Amino acid sequence: MSMAGIKPHHRIALGVSGGPDSVALCVLAAGWKSDGLDRADAVCSSSGFIDGLLGIVVDHRLRPESGEEAKCVRDRVSKMGIRCEVAQCDWLDGRPKRGRLQEAARDMRYRILQSICVKHRIGVLLIAHHADDQAELFILRLSRGSGVLGLAGMAFVSQIFPTKLHCPEEDSANDGILLVRPLLDFSKDNMYNVCRGVRQEWVEDPTNQNPLFARNRIRMSLRSLSSCTFKSEMQAIISACRLTRSYVDHICDKLISEAVTIMEHGYAIIDIEKLNPLKVEDLCLSRFLTSILQFISQRQRPVRGSISQSLLDYIRNIPCKTALTAAGCYLCAAPGSKGTKVLVCCSMDSPLPSKTEASHPYKGNLCPPTEIEQIIENAKVYTERMVPNASEVHFLQAKSSQDVLCEAKALKLINESTSRSILSLQMEESNNFRLKEEEKPVNELKYESKSAATSLIPLKPGESCYYMNRFLISWKLYDNVSAKATDCHQDAGEGSCDYTCAVDCGSSAAVRNMVDADWLYLANISKCQVQYATEKNIVASTGKTNHYARTAPRSDYVQVSAQQALQALKLIPVSARRGLPVLVDSQGLILNIPSIHFKCCPHVQVLIEFKPRVPLGGGYSSYI
Repeated sequence: MSMAGIKPHHRIALGVSGGPDSVALCVLAAGWKSDGLDRADAVCSSSGFIDGLLGIVVDHRLRPESGEEAKCVRDRVSKMGIRCEVAQCDWLDGRPKRGRLQEAARDMRYRILQSICVKHRIGVLLIAHHADDQAELFILRLSRGSGVLGLAGMAFVSQIFPTKLHCPEEDSANDGILLVRPLLDFSKDNMYNVCRGVRQEWVEDPTNQNPLFARNRIRMSLRSLSSCTFKSEMQAIISACRLTRSYVDHICDKLISEAVTIMEHGYAIIDIEKLNPLKVEDLCLSRFLTSILQFISQRQRPVRGSISQSLLDYIRNIPCKTALTAAGCYLCAAPGSKGTKVLVCCSMDSPLPSKTEASHPYKGNLCPPTEIEQIIENAKVYTERMVPNASEVHFLQAKSSQDVLCEAKALKLINESTSRSILSLQMEESNNFRLKEEEKPVNELKYESKSAATSLIPLKPGESCYYMNRFLISWKLYDNVSAKATDCHQDAGEGSCDYTCAVDCGSSAAVRNMVDADWLYLANISKCQVQYATEKNIVASTGKTNHYARTAPRSDYVQVSAQQALQALKLIPVSARRGLPVLVDSQGLILNIPSIHFKCCPHVQVLIEFKPRVPLGGGYSSYI
């Protein structure tokens, strides 16, 4: 726990299933916290529970008896002196299909665990994954062709973020939570021994014996290879992968701090000369590029295979003279850099899985909790001392999972027998995976999505919107302005003008991304050319014809605002402009372009902040 930066006074949640793993975690966590706080002071006198410790049981409601089992587990955990609550899954779209049952249940479980942690203002969540789970994951990822970074398995500590920033008004902390796996060095047998040692009962989930699920098949196969040599050598190769991952992450963080500039308008600039990509190992450079693209697009999917190689080739082609679209981002030479800098911005033509992922309502302020920051700082004291040198890292040159196994055997991390057993497990599960893919109906393989350019998000006065997980936007009318068109006087640089609001800005508004027609609109009204275009030239993102020519406001105020906005727009590369949010009214007419301070109506106040949900680098993680 000290290596994770956690101290006994911190508020901690425990993910509890009732199995031997999570029961052992409860026993150990309760003892650690009680000892650290002094047992006399650890237990709250009014409740009888250990202070600052919460067990969370998730009832997936996938079996008739799950509800009673969850209550039974809650009662057992409560008797240990740990406050415990049960949360039930609501399958709004119906029970998940059998083929992805475990995956859907896991995703739902983590969403619920996160939401309960946020509700109780808890920054640390302990999960009972152990060494046998890591071995299962190693074989699973090996069968899917993962490289060394994937074969490193689960992180010891990782900072995870909610998929949707939707928190109570009173909750000002939204910096994610720390997911900690303190038992990764312990085996399943250790878990049983802990439970037996304190005479704690546990439950066994019958679905863990179902061979339809990949993890269950691998688990049963690994049980037949139970020799001490096999187990120790499996852990040796996993440890070597984790050591490599720690080194690569450290180099990636260093490269980001030296060569990357994040602009407030939502794009990044990579200084190729400072990066010196020709001298960076493929694995480190690939991880570096993936981190930047995931940050800009806010899509935390891994970048693999041919896409990863294309990115490496692109960044090493100095000076940069071409453009590339990859992983939801658009890369090109930064204007004025003569190809020595690369601009990375969100590609508005890339598909988004759903509108809800593009943006969503948000309540509350984004303020990083000092407790999590302090825990991370405590942990870094350990991790920074333990980052290996390049000479200690074994798999930097490995291009594939097969390279990892071959090098591990050459280094005598594993012997011939262990190597054959691992390859046999890999082949068996690879065949199962291929058969499963072939059995999928054609219509299940189709991927339907909308591009970000068609995203139009309704937003009422006083509401906030987290647009594309990148911009936090809110708007309102000044209090003395009615919902209908209102006459007002507004200074506009030179004197004042009589301004009549021609835009219906009181009833509703929406947010969309900037389109080419928007800066053409700014250019024309900056010259007072109100009747500047035919309807066919300007189409709103909703697909409806825009009517700027008919209703564009005639005022010095709008003209001066457009002139100032055009000056600000000149500093933003064209490719990055398309990712800027625009506030429009119910007719599709522009009310405000907050990033460049353009106002079509002086009564509308819009606040905007570039605040990506997941920070650059994906948040703190440790693979020590």
